[in-house]
Amino acid sequence: MRHLMRVSLIAALLAMPAAWAQNASPVGTWKTIDDETGKPKALVRITEEQGVLTGRIEKLFRPANEDQNPKCVKCEGALKDQPMIGLTILSGLKKDGNEYTGGEILDPAKGKTYKSKASLKDGGSKLEVRGYIGAPMFGRSQTWVRDQ
Repeated sequence: MRHLMRVSLIAALLAMPAAWAQNASPVGTWKTIDDETGKPKALVRITEEQGVLTGRIEKLFRPANEDQNPKCVKCEGALKDQPMIGLTILSGLKKDGNEYTGGEILDPAKGKTYKSKASLKDGGSKLEVRGYIGAPMFGRSQTWVRDQ
């Protein structure tokens, strides 16, 4: 009987990481990876308030000879000429099944805002973020990596 209880306890403990991964959340810090160059671009901190996700730039990965906190010169309206660090680039995402949908993402390099959706991959260690115009098939995806 004791052997059966030990085996059951071990099996339950081994299953816990899988259960945690299914309940993983995008909340945390993510290293954004440029889908064109494959290089890290920034650290974005995603927070959740009342079921809505928001992401702000915390750090930029730029060569030493470049401005380490450039302004969003191509942005429009209230975002025009705002410092990139601290800039909200992801907003309005809400959980919808296994995805987060209904949000917007800002591309500061182009100054454009797109509809967005996101989904966790690899047990919550990666976040696939898609920006699009109209339908999701008309857009680009980036895979962000959870910062440890």
